[in-house]
Amino acid sequence: MPYPKLDRTLIQMKPLSARENKVQIENDHIPLSAQPQHLSPSGQTLIREVADRMRTARANGKPVILASGAHTIKNGLAPILNHLMEDGWLTHLATNGAGVIHDWEFAFQGESSEDVKGGVSRGEFGNWQETGFNINLALNIGAYEGLGYGESVGAMIENEGLTIPSVADLERDILDNIQSDSDHVASMADLISIIKHFDLPAGWMSIPHAWKQYSIQAKAYQLGIPFTGHPMIGHDIIYNHPMNHGGALGRVALRDFLTFAEAVSRIDGGVYLSLGSAVMSPMIFEKSLSMAQNLALQKGDVIDTHYILVVDLAKSSWDWTKGEPPEDNPDYYLRFNKSFSRMGGTMRYLTADNRDFLLGLAHQLES
Repeated sequence: MPYPKLDRTLIQMKPLSARENKVQIENDHIPLSAQPQHLSPSGQTLIREVADRMRTARANGKPVILASGAHTIKNGLAPILNHLMEDGWLTHLATNGAGVIHDWEFAFQGESSEDVKGGVSRGEFGNWQETGFNINLALNIGAYEGLGYGESVGAMIENEGLTIPSVADLERDILDNIQSDSDHVASMADLISIIKHFDLPAGWMSIPHAWKQYSIQAKAYQLGIPFTGHPMIGHDIIYNHPMNHGGALGRVALRDFLTFAEAVSRIDGGVYLSLGSAVMSPMIFEKSLSMAQNLALQKGDVIDTHYILVVDLAKSSWDWTKGEPPEDNPDYYLRFNKSFSRMGGTMRYLTADNRDFLLGLAHQLES
């Protein structure tokens, strides 16, 4: 007997324009000309070290991957990340579901970051029509088109709209492909149900993004740099909206995980930057590296010359160059550090604000 479930179709969605936001991207973004405020001498030394590693990686055609939590985007660092992409310093970016949402909201309305406590008490936290409708629709279309999570949203921002296929075309394609491509057929069937439920007309759907110059996803899409999204079901406000579809979300998220894993498979001699992500970044990296190591060992190779820099505000008294601390040391429970200390190669930890770190890194790479 199935357990009862909440009916999302009964939720009253409000227009995003009615929401008060804490961050306005035009006023609160961090320009490249800004200076780091609180970098210690040891932090500056570490930034010089990672910059040298990035120069070597770029010269040798090795990946430089940056994975970050949502605060990196919410803190207005898009101009710095976009600059690093444009100058060829980053070959892959990754974030969680909230990072994708903040980036999209900035591009769409120039604002993001709602009052969670007050919103929950009013029954409106996350119940915003445009955010839930547009991001989920982009993921649903992206699943049908074979795109990943981040690329689906980045394409919508950069192109300022989406193409909705007709039900008749989808039904014909299902019949033509049912024997040869069952996965694609399933995504078509899912999309048909979405189009019918929301009565979406076929053709181009214009979705203006007046602030898309601040979008990291759009810039990555424009430059052909993978920007992967790594969500967890129920963690993000887009799950409140009935447009959300588990099948489509699973397809685009799995596509992005495997894209991320492919980049990690080439990380030997490369650089991995984990910025303000206590859960997503270490978890996807350790599984990806395990798979990559398995494939490397089958060929008689080993991945062991990669460089990992973990940046977070949490203070740590442990010397992570010695590996993980014993269980009676509180630093043992800094999960992100412990996970990365097990990943071989060279691992360093920097206690710093993500704004200071990225500014310091960008300036160092230009020197």
